Amino acid sequence: MASCTYDHFGVPTKEKHAGEFLIEAGGVYATSPDAHPFRVEFLRFNADSPMPEPVRTRSHAAFLVDNIEAAIKGYRVVAPPFDATPELRVAFIMDGDALIEVMQKRNRP
Repeated sequence: MASCTYDHFGVPTKEKHAGEFLIEAGGVYATSPDAHPFRVEFLRFNADSPMPEPVRTRSHAAFLVDNIEAAIKGYRVVAPPFDATPELRVAFIMDGDALIEVMQKRNRP
């Protein structure tokens, strides 16, 4: 993998948090890690969220990568790449017992 930069720590929760916004593709309300001093992102999943069980129930570390397809190669893919927002493509993998989110920003014209 060419480049990998830590972005945030994601924590599933059942509680509403100030500033949360809906990520429709995942059926989840999220807070911005930019608003937390330790870059924590709180995730509150809808009952009908399409996200797999590990993503809905386990905390994860998230990393920005240059190439999401290359980053997930050789790992157990829990959630294949999908468009979380128009600017961001994400996937979730397992590395042993660690749940990891890999994120690729789109180059916008």
